[in-house]
Amino acid sequence: MSEGVLETAREWLAQDPDEATRAELSDLISRAEGGDSAATADLHDRFDTRLAFGTAGLRGALGAGSNRMNRVLVSQAAAGFAAYLRDRAGAETPSIVIGYDGRRNSDVFARDSAEIFAGAGLRAILLPRLLPTPVLAFAVRHLGASAGVMVTASHNPPDDNGYKVYLGGDDDGAQIVSPADAEIAARIDEVAARADLGSIPRSDDYEIADESVVEAYVTATAVVAPAPAGAAGLNWVYTAMHGVGYETLARVLETAGYPAPTVVAAQIEPDGRFPTVAFPNPEEPGAMDLAFETARGADAELIIANDPDADRLAVAIPDAAAPGGWHRLTGNEVGLLLGWRAARTATSGTLACSLVSSPGLQTIAEHYGLDFTATLTGFKWISRAPGLVYGFEEALGYLVNPGTVRDKDGISATVAILGLVAEAREEGRTLGDLLDESAATFGHFASGQVSLRVDDVSVIGRIMTALRAAPPASIGSVAVERMEDLLTAPEGSPRGDVLRLWLEDGSRVIVRPSGTEPKLKAYLDVRGESAEDAAARLSGVDAGVRAVLDAAQA
Repeated sequence: MSEGVLETAREWLAQDPDEATRAELSDLISRAEGGDSAATADLHDRFDTRLAFGTAGLRGALGAGSNRMNRVLVSQAAAGFAAYLRDRAGAETPSIVIGYDGRRNSDVFARDSAEIFAGAGLRAILLPRLLPTPVLAFAVRHLGASAGVMVTASHNPPDDNGYKVYLGGDDDGAQIVSPADAEIAARIDEVAARADLGSIPRSDDYEIADESVVEAYVTATAVVAPAPAGAAGLNWVYTAMHGVGYETLARVLETAGYPAPTVVAAQIEPDGRFPTVAFPNPEEPGAMDLAFETARGADAELIIANDPDADRLAVAIPDAAAPGGWHRLTGNEVGLLLGWRAARTATSGTLACSLVSSPGLQTIAEHYGLDFTATLTGFKWISRAPGLVYGFEEALGYLVNPGTVRDKDGISATVAILGLVAEAREEGRTLGDLLDESAATFGHFASGQVSLRVDDVSVIGRIMTALRAAPPASIGSVAVERMEDLLTAPEGSPRGDVLRLWLEDGSRVIVRPSGTEPKLKAYLDVRGESAEDAAARLSGVDAGVRAVLDAAQA
């Protein structure tokens, strides 16, 4: 048994203010001291490394230890971030807005942060209750704050939580990017090295934001797409996926003039246990089953789902050929529909998407004479595209109102989709008809994803190394024309741990590690002469990519 890890655990225990994690850690230490090898291994997993602070902030499983989300780690992060903001502000007093969702301990982490920010001399403003992430992103700009923190793990598994960071000023309310992440991380490490949480100043002198902030978000979001006449009688279903979206969305719907949905009752109230889903992510198999069941019972025309912090949106439409009679649209399908909507009314500006999202957005931009930008994954990059009028990423993220929010926003995207549906209804058409028209106008694009979840994240590194050392000559029966390694991309181009393969038939495969989960992801994009041709091409690429990844693991 390593005495070092025991000593580290005891130091952590001495400063932990949380009764639950103290009991958890105390039990582990006792068992390890008694020779329990499983307890010793658990301590090493919790303390041999530290949950890294990066451009996604912090995200990880709840529990005691430096490699978990807990009150010690969050307090250290708040103190380090406060020091960074004071350095950045110079003689001025920085201000910061803190929001939180319905996950376990989100409210606790938010109050700890508010107290520590106030104790550091910042003007700290805590949102009045649990609210969606887009409201926090909006509040940073609306209040002219120096920064914002949202306590959420978005659509991660139930036992996770996270700490998402935004910057005001020149960053205009966007999420942090390099070098800010490294500078903040260095400040956090300085706090953690002292191992003395009790010495961090705290104060109850923080503000609670009033309802005017939420009202301003509701008003700004409702004007994204005021309900046209075709909205009357719209019969649709909504699920909040046990998250915090519905209260705010309902106010937006009323203001914009849309009929209220039939809700998935078992999932409409915030519940951090997420009892009806294994993963609270509309993309995951089974996550929308209750929504499909509700929609069949209501004979609905449309299903809309938000993820737990309501920054993502999923859409499903009736499809007799689909299992259960409902088909969930891909993120790319929704993204291209909303991109088409934005392009029709824009006279200038940029459509942007992450480089793993459908190349169809570039086709739309070119059709309307607009600029196009492909960025690294994440809205921290998409939101910074010059002249942005619309941005999306295939992982169900859409930014339809960049003048209001500089992050993906599942609530404003819901209003935009409802606007499209209502306009189509006026013409006796459906969202499916709009998809067909889009394909006829811009091309038959099809996309897919191969996702490899691992227990040991080092496996991902080994696969990426193997692919770089011996790039595949073909994907299935189609030859690889070239492979681009974005680690060595030219100056000015997106750089990251990403491999982009171009096939001879114009198809594209992009491979990268997930930024938030222990997964390796491969993104597949094809364009066919028809929907059937595109589906056939996609099937061949999918099989070929799976074979390549299997070989890289061997």
